[in-house]
Amino acid sequence: MKDAFGIHIPQTLDDMCTSERMALVIYDMQVGITRQVKDADVIVGKVQQVLAAARAASIRTFFTRHMSLPKPLMGAFQYRMAMSWQRVDDPDKVVPWFLRDSPGFAIVPELQPAPSEAIFDKITMSAFEGTPLTIALRDCGIRAVAIAGIAMEIGIEPTARHAADLGFVPVIIADACGAGHQEAAQRSLDSLTFAGDALITSTAEFCRVVHAA
Repeated sequence: MKDAFGIHIPQTLDDMCTSERMALVIYDMQVGITRQVKDADVIVGKVQQVLAAARAASIRTFFTRHMSLPKPLMGAFQYRMAMSWQRVDDPDKVVPWFLRDSPGFAIVPELQPAPSEAIFDKITMSAFEGTPLTIALRDCGIRAVAIAGIAMEIGIEPTARHAADLGFVPVIIADACGAGHQEAAQRSLDSLTFAGDALITSTAEFCRVVHAA
């Protein structure tokens, strides 16, 4: 930990990994999303380890779910995004995959949130846009956000960049972040590493530091 003008500046995972300073965001670990990811069972297992360590250390935990709007409520961007994902060129062919009551919307059974954990639904890529996450973190005095889930190249990179812009240190648990496109995910990770805003770690290191805190 460094100091400047009475301000503590965390630099390492050890500096940030306490229940007073860090929260965990489990990003979009939904049934309909994990089905689209290769080796999803491996990612679910890694996220389980991260979640168990966070719970044991009383680290505040938030889950996100990507939500589709009913077609009459979808705007231009929602249609553009759905058409791109579903590889169709006609709005009439769009199918809302993640309607609130659909089976694919649910968080996978292995990662069911505890009563002490929150679930925020979103229609954006950043977990901070249009959700109470920023207010909740600031109200608890949180300084760093650990992120695990799916998918690195779609939503985790935007969430990490948004976190940094809001003044939270993003901690990417890289091997607990799944991807739909491995090369794109690696580019995202390389870009975050280059920018220097985020701290990149592994499940094993995160769990070790959390247990030692």
